[in-house]
Amino acid sequence: MRTMTIDADQLLQLCAMQDPSLVAGCTCGPLQMSAWESITEERWPAGVLRVGTLRAPGDEEPTFEEFHPNGTRYGSPDAPIAPQWFPYNRSDAYVCGRCHSVFLRYTEYGGYYVDHRVRMVDPSLIVQGP
Repeated sequence: MRTMTIDADQLLQLCAMQDPSLVAGCTCGPLQMSAWESITEERWPAGVLRVGTLRAPGDEEPTFEEFHPNGTRYGSPDAPIAPQWFPYNRSDAYVCGRCHSVFLRYTEYGGYYVDHRVRMVDPSLIVQGP
């Protein structure tokens, strides 16, 4: 099965389907993080499904360079969501089946660990282009 590649415009379209009246108290609550946070498989809600990837087709080794033109950092809640830059370029997109919130998830691989991380998408932070 082919994986759908999602760009900034498509990410915005996914976010437009969110129902704000259902977000508070939704089963996707454990994922509603404004900045990248670790999450275990056990905490991942069943109703949040993968819809595609931000990884560019054919890019075997995406950059580890980050995009922070306004002095933000990786863990900043107001850091831009820039699909061409790390860690977004290694992320998959997920959507909650109930409230339609959009989440990004990537896996950090260290010497002796695997760390799944998640961030809820704030459409006002999505960056179009480099």
